[in-house]
Amino acid sequence: MGPSNVEGRQIEESAGARAAKYGHFPPMPEPLTVGVYDNHTHLDPEVGTTQPGPDGEPPLDYLEQLDRASAVGVRGVVQVGTDVETSRWSAEVAAREPRVLAAVAIHPNATPELETGRKLDEHIEQIYELAGMPRVRAVGETGLDYFRTGEDGRDAQRRSFEQHIDIAKQRGIALQIHDRDAHRDIVDVLKRVGAPERVVLHCFSGDAEFAQLCVDQGWYLSFAGTVTFKNAQNLRDALEITPRSRVLIETDAPYLTPMPHRGKLNGPYLLPHTLRFMADFLGTDASMLAAQIASNTELVYGSWSDEPVQAR
Repeated sequence: MGPSNVEGRQIEESAGARAAKYGHFPPMPEPLTVGVYDNHTHLDPEVGTTQPGPDGEPPLDYLEQLDRASAVGVRGVVQVGTDVETSRWSAEVAAREPRVLAAVAIHPNATPELETGRKLDEHIEQIYELAGMPRVRAVGETGLDYFRTGEDGRDAQRRSFEQHIDIAKQRGIALQIHDRDAHRDIVDVLKRVGAPERVVLHCFSGDAEFAQLCVDQGWYLSFAGTVTFKNAQNLRDALEITPRSRVLIETDAPYLTPMPHRGKLNGPYLLPHTLRFMADFLGTDASMLAAQIASNTELVYGSWSDEPVQAR
């Protein structure tokens, strides 16, 4: 999911507005016994997680968010870009912060306006350069969004998606896909141009049938806080049929806060709620599921322990 930005993005409510409407960050959950990774989050300042709360609570910068996450057993995050600016910020933070790896891309909702302004190719080239930086381990989030983009913008989305796929293959890194109401076309594009070795369906939003199709291709499904929502039985059905070796987990913070805090601001430190819900639903031990997901995540992105370029 996540936001997009064309010189001032406002696809979702700003986190500052959400804070004023719903309240600030929820309390810390009980720490996990076995650590896990948040494979998709947005901690960049533009998203607004650094906004103060409605009652004057102090803002949280990305280091405070990471400290909270570390305290509850979230060992690291993939910080995801949605345009050139946030992608560059993500790459630079990952280069100096050992708990962060980066993903870089132009969000699909941003591509039609860039195409109209004849800036898309220029921005894609900058993403290609950023994808070669140390500790950038994925191209994302890219893909197709038919919920917020009409027919007139879909050709630009498809062209951008294909270019991002090519970058992932050239750089030898994972592909993180944003898919909203575009399941079949996502698969068709990947089959037509050839998928990278490692593909992640970020914030998986399909049903069991689509999950099986993705699993058959060898792709990973990443489940966000939406899997905890009462009206999301389709996601739980998808989770149930997905082999444990293909399951990832994410927050997509500051969005999609899991139950019991739906509507509040999200952060990587709230990942234990989703992990424990998934474990309960699958009838397994939370520590066993966390260990499996941590292993899967490192297979997709590599190790977080590579030495950062600079000291923190």
